Amino acid sequence: MSRTVSAARSAAGGYAEYVTAPARQFARKPATVGHEEAAAVPLAALTAWQALVDTAELRAGQRVLIHAAAGGVGHFAVQFAEHLGAYVLATASGGRHAWLKELGADEVIDYTTVRFEDVARDVDVVIDLVGDIHDRTSMRSLEVLRPDGLLVAIPAGVSPELADAARARGVRVTPFLVEPDGAALTRIAELIDAAEVVVEVEDVFPLEQAALAHTRGENGRTRGKLVLRATA
Repeated sequence: MSRTVSAARSAAGGYAEYVTAPARQFARKPATVGHEEAAAVPLAALTAWQALVDTAELRAGQRVLIHAAAGGVGHFAVQFAEHLGAYVLATASGGRHAWLKELGADEVIDYTTVRFEDVARDVDVVIDLVGDIHDRTSMRSLEVLRPDGLLVAIPAGVSPELADAARARGVRVTPFLVEPDGAALTRIAELIDAAEVVVEVEDVFPLEQAALAHTRGENGRTRGKLVLRATA
């Protein structure tokens, strides 16, 4: 029997062989990648795209700092920002630097050896995929922004403390929540098929090992995405 999930219970996704959802949320799979790579795209790539394009309205020539740049969302954000013509700064451990530069990062900062606020300057947009739960990353990111620059706080949102600190510094902060968007997915698929964006899948797990996959992902050390295979 096929496992199913109802859109009424989980409007934007779930772990299943089959799903139901409004037609506007779907897009054709990129023709140049397999199903496992395609499965890595929707949530992560849409998060990066909507944060940069719809929320930050990133423009060519602007400077963007992307935290956790080697992760699932981060590696897409680096590529989209480069595609948009921005100057891309990225934080990642040292072993990811060469790869991130291949993806389009102009500068990569090793957060394990240097404080990013000591080297990043005059940033227009910060895409924060870490949050204040780790070493007050969001709060420290305010220090690198230009006046009226924007911090997009993705995992934890904007606390009253962060909002107050941003106002005091003359910069902006905004929370973020990704939304299903078939049109944006279609555009992302076009970039993948044009070889302008690559999809990095570090590992694939059977559905029965979903808990293990979550444990692996929560360690914050993955390169690209982890994928669940719903069929045998």
